Amino acid sequence: MGNFLKLVLTLCFIFLNLSIANETLIKRQSSPISENTTKNFGFNIIKKGQQDDNTLLIVGGIQGDEPGGFMAASLIATHYDILEGSVWVVPNLNFYSIIKRSRGPFGDMNRKFADISPDDPDYESIQKIKNYIKKPNVKLIVNLHDGSGFYRPTYEDSLHSPYRWGQCNIIDQSVIDIPKYSNLEEISQNVVAHVNRFLLKDEHKYHLHNTRTREGDKEMEKTLTYFAINHGKAAFGNEASKSLPTHQRAYYHLLALEKFMDQMGIKYKRRFNLHDAVVKNIIDNDIEISIYDEKITLPLAKVRNFLNYFPVKQDGTIDFIPSNPLVSIIKEKNLYTIYYGNRRLSRLKADYKGLSSHNSLKVPLSVDSKIKEVKFGSKIKVNENFLVHDMEGYRVNVIGYVGASKSETNVNIDHQKMLRKFSIDKNGSIYRIEYYTKNTDKFAGMVLIEFTG
Repeated sequence: MGNFLKLVLTLCFIFLNLSIANETLIKRQSSPISENTTKNFGFNIIKKGQQDDNTLLIVGGIQGDEPGGFMAASLIATHYDILEGSVWVVPNLNFYSIIKRSRGPFGDMNRKFADISPDDPDYESIQKIKNYIKKPNVKLIVNLHDGSGFYRPTYEDSLHSPYRWGQCNIIDQSVIDIPKYSNLEEISQNVVAHVNRFLLKDEHKYHLHNTRTREGDKEMEKTLTYFAINHGKAAFGNEASKSLPTHQRAYYHLLALEKFMDQMGIKYKRRFNLHDAVVKNIIDNDIEISIYDEKITLPLAKVRNFLNYFPVKQDGTIDFIPSNPLVSIIKEKNLYTIYYGNRRLSRLKADYKGLSSHNSLKVPLSVDSKIKEVKFGSKIKVNENFLVHDMEGYRVNVIGYVGASKSETNVNIDHQKMLRKFSIDKNGSIYRIEYYTKNTDKFAGMVLIEFTG
């Protein structure tokens, strides 16, 4: 275990445990890892809807190499409105394994629910999720997975067989002696039938998979769902196939989750059309991060792999609010890596600065010859050119400007006067205007310019 802890200690930053209620994404702050925090890879709990005694608990990310599950869970958290009923979402149960793209750096977390040592780095997360499972208001749990191949009740070939796990809904037993949702098999059959009405290909057909855990399956006895069953909860696994791209896995998970909500009487509104191409677009593009009380808003869809001289507080911490609970930042020395699930999006090289206390300051810009008052954290679309006006008490740095004028204010700047390598996006369209206090040289805020012409 010592080698694992040494590996962990090479990371110098991890976000703190976060509880999100009623869709509110709250501020996080960096926290250097120490001897006392190496085990605290806390997960998020997002509570949606009107809290009642008929709560659905959705779990994603118990294994970090299964992105379909944790992406689907994050979409429920960010793109679904719960109109009636209660839904709790844990999109990143095993945060560290997600970052590492691993089934489990400290062993498979889904085999630790029967017995776990207090010395295990997963111990605190296991105890915490067990407590949520045992809450009296939680009545049904769905654990999202991506499995190999395509489950089939009878052998067809090596990819389609009873030994595969993809494309199935899993129960540990047919019925359970509880007041609500006791007929696990019937509920699962309804989910399977619903998913099969919306298949992208016939090969993707779903089946019910009853593991009959109580009859002697020693491995399944160690799982989250079996722990839930033994604590009087209806629990199900849902598996999408690892043979499919991530967005199609998420699509099938969402179909299954919607049918679970229907059967529980939970009413919801989805903010998009459930089509695999739409799911892909949301996963890939609908992500951003707000930093330092909205002084900076960084779009992440096509962000460059590396951004140089990025303003960071002198104490080395970054306060941020993500648009998605899977967005996180890891620090190593003076590099800050932005992750989205198990995707590494960008690295920021720190330019350590004092931070101005002004939060909602507006700055004057001329955009295509029209003067605008622009708040820090804004992204402004520019067709032809922009001009940064002087502001008393502030200096301006237009990152990437290479025009003839030595001044970066009161001069029209078009796309040709910007060096592409300094754009924040891979398309070479979005650039940073940074403001600093003149006397103290503290970072005041940032405005982004996006050339559209």
